[in-house]
Amino acid sequence: MSDPAGRRPASGGADPGGADPGGADPGGADPGGAAGADRRVPAKPGSQPGQASRPRTALAQPGRAPAAASQGDIAGALGRIKAGEEQHSGWRRQLVTFLAIVGPGLIVMVGDNDAGGVATYAQAGQDYGYSLLWVLLLLIPVLIVNQEMVVRLGAVTGVGHAKLIRERFGRFWAWFNVGDLFLLNFLTIVTEFIGISLAMRYFGVSAYISVPVAAALLIAITASGSFRRWERSMFVFIGASLLLFVPLVILSHPNAGSIGYHFFVPGIQGGVSSNAVLLVIAIVGTTVAPWQLFFQQSNVIDKRITPRFIRYERADTFLGSLVVVGGASVILVATVYAVAGTSLAGHFTDALGVADAFRAKSGFLGAVFALVLLDASIIGAAAVTLATSYAFGDVFNIKHSLHRKFREAKAFYASYTVVVVLAAGIVLLPGAPLGLFTTAVQALAGVLLPSASLFLLLLCNDPEVLGPWTNARWLNMVAAVIIGLLLVLSGTLVITTLFSGVSAAAVVIWLAVALAVGSGLAFGWLRHAAAKARRGRRGVAARRAAAGAGRDLFAGLTPAERMNWRMPPLALLKPVAWSPATKLAILVLWGYLVVSVLLLAVKAVQLGTG
Repeated sequence: MSDPAGRRPASGGADPGGADPGGADPGGADPGGAAGADRRVPAKPGSQPGQASRPRTALAQPGRAPAAASQGDIAGALGRIKAGEEQHSGWRRQLVTFLAIVGPGLIVMVGDNDAGGVATYAQAGQDYGYSLLWVLLLLIPVLIVNQEMVVRLGAVTGVGHAKLIRERFGRFWAWFNVGDLFLLNFLTIVTEFIGISLAMRYFGVSAYISVPVAAALLIAITASGSFRRWERSMFVFIGASLLLFVPLVILSHPNAGSIGYHFFVPGIQGGVSSNAVLLVIAIVGTTVAPWQLFFQQSNVIDKRITPRFIRYERADTFLGSLVVVGGASVILVATVYAVAGTSLAGHFTDALGVADAFRAKSGFLGAVFALVLLDASIIGAAAVTLATSYAFGDVFNIKHSLHRKFREAKAFYASYTVVVVLAAGIVLLPGAPLGLFTTAVQALAGVLLPSASLFLLLLCNDPEVLGPWTNARWLNMVAAVIIGLLLVLSGTLVITTLFSGVSAAAVVIWLAVALAVGSGLAFGWLRHAAAKARRGRRGVAARRAAAGAGRDLFAGLTPAERMNWRMPPLALLKPVAWSPATKLAILVLWGYLVVSVLLLAVKAVQLGTG
């Protein structure tokens, strides 16, 4: 039964339908909330903000979880950390710990260099030479800021992204975000199988052979019932990708001076044009995707990473951002060499056309590029499909952990299998409009990305959820700027998708102006609201006292206590306080989504009726 706000009573990680039930079951992910009541650490008498009626509990030993929270070892592809093992100083021990933790950040980043990413980076090189390398460099801080926030959410709460949105903001926003995510991810997975079919067609292998084999391989890897086995399989593909980049970059004879210049000096070969702006937006959209937020948060939980290891997972995420941008740069640079001096320069068709361009220069390089496309498509399909199944488990309260055998999580693995089989089947349908899938993916990403980013920011400023791990003020300012930029870029992509004759450069300018004016008006309105609120001194004093008490409580935590702080069970959390700024942000988001969805629906009807 739901309450009037549409939020379900929940029990955090203890919910038997969640990532894993209960306390000490070794077959699931760290439940976070399940142990929250035992692991919360008050620094002084009193209670956490909004939790005055809750009993205080004993302080957990630093680095040692109570028995109820012991979920087994952290078994990574490159190492193992035993449950309850104390951290030790020394660079050797820190390196061993990092090797055991590394995985979620690296996989989510490399997974974004998928079939669509390879095609987009190749198009940038074929049509604009080295001139768009600066876009890739700017994406590093965007990736790190977004993914670092979900790292904290996963490690501190032990609850998936979709479930947190549902419990904190209601069913409507949860279903909107997850429903859009399901559709977007499914279309993305279809494009991954298109990439697989194109790559294998280069070697003369029919799609009716390559696509079913790839689908069977993806299902076998994921349904093995072992998180460590799955992660090792992903590392094999990532290692193959890195090895393939070596001959690709060496044999393409890159111009180091020109590459260094274009990394740090923004510009566009041939001048700013509508097509160039759209390609810049496509690079951002294919590198910063909504599914990444849902995947990494759930994967961090599934790997049993707790606040003790957040700094290692941050390093993992930073490493992943370097790898994804490095790989994208190699593809762009190598493609410049492949089309140099030919009529193909400036006339991108698809990834297979790029592979053929490489073959004209060297049969070996053509084969390497085709294998890069194949490898990227498999990694992308595995990560995006798993993100979908994680979100499916969050929404429907089913067990969803790679630690579980198939018989223990049939619905979880069945959802993964169904998505893979359906996506593969669409690619094999004769006459299927595969070319439209890329456009649909870009348009839907434009709708979902600002929404996902905004809710991420709201969750990371919720003291009930993150306690002492909430965002710093400077991080909120950076995140707000990033969300603003994503809103302008995604809005441009949606508008230009719907109205192909509109100048993308003009749309970017007008949206940026509108966003700046709107932000100014919003700031003025918020100041007016704050001034009006100050007239009610009693209410303001009470709010300030409560906020001050909360800040003092968390400020008083020792480093060991902060590391042991976990989100209490969701059912015990105080409802979200809708401040004027939050209400305004949600109102603006609602207007953006309504207009975008209506326009996309009209476009879909037009396409469907010919």
